[in-house]
Amino acid sequence: MNLFTGEEADAFFGGEVSPAVRHLVDEARSKPREEAAVALWTAVLASPQALPVYYLLYKLHASQGELAQALRAAERGLNAAAEVAGLPSDWRQVRPGMADFLQPGAARFWLFTLKAQAFILLRRGEPAQAAERLAHLRLLDPADHIGASVVAQLLAQHDVGVRTTTSGC
Repeated sequence: MNLFTGEEADAFFGGEVSPAVRHLVDEARSKPREEAAVALWTAVLASPQALPVYYLLYKLHASQGELAQALRAAERGLNAAAEVAGLPSDWRQVRPGMADFLQPGAARFWLFTLKAQAFILLRRGEPAQAAERLAHLRLLDPADHIGASVVAQLLAQHDVGVRTTTSGC
């Protein structure tokens, strides 16, 4: 279940969480943003392999424009998902066939979080790093099941905007 919306999405977002983590997430729902972030980071510290909490953290921070914190949460989530899925800790070393990225679970969450990193990096003004991740996503998910093409379109728009701005000088 998506911990904030209540929609059935546990498998997509990395699986079930313990009752203690769910309590912290429930607490986060009823708190102001700063207190919600504290409750969610506490949940991560209490249960570092509770993958859905990383999703909530990077979404919360990104929605508030706190991109450094969002990137930190996504990086930690990517590392935790890699560990759970048995993937290399360096995302660049992950190759097709190392995991079934289409099946719900840690590997799919890993892929989704790599996409989130690309989006966050683009928003931070780091298009080259976003492009690296997007290229890797194309390698791992050539049929674009995870929807990385949306971030790729934003990157293309960014690149066009940069070329237009610099060529007009």
